[in-house]
Amino acid sequence: MSLISSISSSTPVSASPNWGQRARYHLHRNPLVALGLVIAALWIVIAFIAPAIAPVEPLKQNLANRLAVPGELFLMGSDELGRDIFSRVLWGSRITIPAGLAVIIIGSALGVIIGAVAGYAGGMIDELLMRLTELFMAFPFIILAMAVTAALGPDIQNAVIALCVVWWPRYARILRGLVLEVKAQEYVEAAHSAGAGGLYILFRTILPNCIAPAVILATLDIGTALISFAALSFIGLGPEPASPEWGRMVSIGIDFFDQWWMWLFPGLAIASLVMAFNFIGDGLRDILDPRLRGE
Repeated sequence: MSLISSISSSTPVSASPNWGQRARYHLHRNPLVALGLVIAALWIVIAFIAPAIAPVEPLKQNLANRLAVPGELFLMGSDELGRDIFSRVLWGSRITIPAGLAVIIIGSALGVIIGAVAGYAGGMIDELLMRLTELFMAFPFIILAMAVTAALGPDIQNAVIALCVVWWPRYARILRGLVLEVKAQEYVEAAHSAGAGGLYILFRTILPNCIAPAVILATLDIGTALISFAALSFIGLGPEPASPEWGRMVSIGIDFFDQWWMWLFPGLAIASLVMAFNFIGDGLRDILDPRLRGE
């Protein structure tokens, strides 16, 4: 006993690692997260500077060079109208990335608010909101998104609205369960006893302790949102046919399957971005998951 006491008294107790230290540890432990950050950052930068680095306008046609193979004249080849695929892929990042991020931001925020209100209010409000959530979850989300987009009309904005409409239920269910769990904690009862208002307790005491799982889920869902938006574009429910959107470009390329460059390069753009955000989501889960902090 004395030996244990002497060791414990002579050994300094290290402070628990902060968020930055955990992030550096997990980046070193999982290099795929760093790779995902690099790829995602590269595409975001490309989306900002695409007008400056694209060789030609994405809608410029040159029928004399239609279906040109990748080479010096066209780095990624040209399509059936002689448009430069490289320029169209660069410009497509300005459509697909903002659309996917908008779906995640709006859909997750809506789900977080609905789930938090349902869990905190309880009673009839909880029942109504959860039955509404289950109604939306009863349909496959991509089928429901197709129906909403078809009703609103094919358009980028309408596709984003449709995906937001079907995206929030899962976040609502998760946040409701977390709020119910946190609401029973002693510090929440102490806030009630101190006379804090309901909105203050919900948004300043309860939600900060529930938001981490929603952030992780949102990061992992960015890839799914990108694929879903591209899927709507692929079947003609996204932007207009001439738009340099990646899903639409893949759809057109399928009609010219022998000209592999027409569908390969926009498909690789989608795959690389989805892979990058999945890597980032996995790393963020490792950093924020309280079960892994002790490790």
